[in-house]
Amino acid sequence: MRGVISFIWELAKIGVVAALIVVPLRMYVFQPFLVKGDSMVPNFHNGDYLIVDELSYKFRSPERTDVIVLKFPYDPSQRFIKRIVGLPGETIEIKDGKVVIYHASSQEAFVLDEAEYLGALRTPGSVKVQLKEGEYFVLGDNREFSSDSRSWGPLNTQYIVGRMLWKVFSLDALGELVNPQ
Repeated sequence: MRGVISFIWELAKIGVVAALIVVPLRMYVFQPFLVKGDSMVPNFHNGDYLIVDELSYKFRSPERTDVIVLKFPYDPSQRFIKRIVGLPGETIEIKDGKVVIYHASSQEAFVLDEAEYLGALRTPGSVKVQLKEGEYFVLGDNREFSSDSRSWGPLNTQYIVGRMLWKVFSLDALGELVNPQ
């Protein structure tokens, strides 16, 4: 009987220590996120399970090409996943299938090279937006089928939840493993 009580006591101690470590990390540092929809295809698919870092943007600003989870500005209860392409103070122009960025200070322009994560995909639309302080221009990787800054405008910092840290697994791929054809 004494061995059972000792075992239960050890399990309880492990449970308390785990809760003291895991709960604060989950509440203030890392957040799970399940991708719904195809706005980030080909890089993230419906059912992908991600870990979002909620802490790093408290110490540094978001950077171009960061993949972020955000609160949709017109319904903050909704979460979206998008890629940052424009930074505060820049002017972003989409024309001829390309994203053109004008630096705030010099107005020199460059075409954003997205070949690393988009391949040969082009960006449809025609828009030119001047970003103010605290505003970002975000796009989905699946440019044909993404609701993003082209339709609802710049994203204010207050709506950024965090940056994508890890793609843990895909529920779709897990389903294929569980139910082989």
